[in-house]
Amino acid sequence: MYESLVNFPGGLLAEFERLQQELQQEFANVGRPGSIRALASGAFPAINVASTPTSIEVYAFAPGVDPAKLDLQIEQGLLSISGEREADAPEDNGTLSTYANERFSGRFKRTISLSKDADPDKVEARYRDGVLHITVARQAAAQPKRITIQ
Repeated sequence: MYESLVNFPGGLLAEFERLQQELQQEFANVGRPGSIRALASGAFPAINVASTPTSIEVYAFAPGVDPAKLDLQIEQGLLSISGEREADAPEDNGTLSTYANERFSGRFKRTISLSKDADPDKVEARYRDGVLHITVARQAAAQPKRITIQ
């Protein structure tokens, strides 16, 4: 009765692994975070967050956004990036029939949890070629201190 399961082509475990990967891909955008400090893929703008011993580096990929329409705020350890991207569809005179519209337009807001040692008074932001680069310095007291042995 169970012989078909035992002799499954490629092995039953391999089939379960394949099924698990397909399910993860299908449900990747259902609001489950990719990590503790990120949202699911597909959110706008897409972000990369990294750290160095002296800073937290945030890259927000927001092509087509007017930098004057971006708003950055840090409050209680949360960095908020909000703004608006205008729709750039061709002018519709009643004959336009859109069959694919994959580019996000409209208002957006992303909030990123910063580490406890982030210094909200030392933040720099630059926008170039559609990428918003935010550098948040770490507090000096939290940085490693080298002790000289005498």
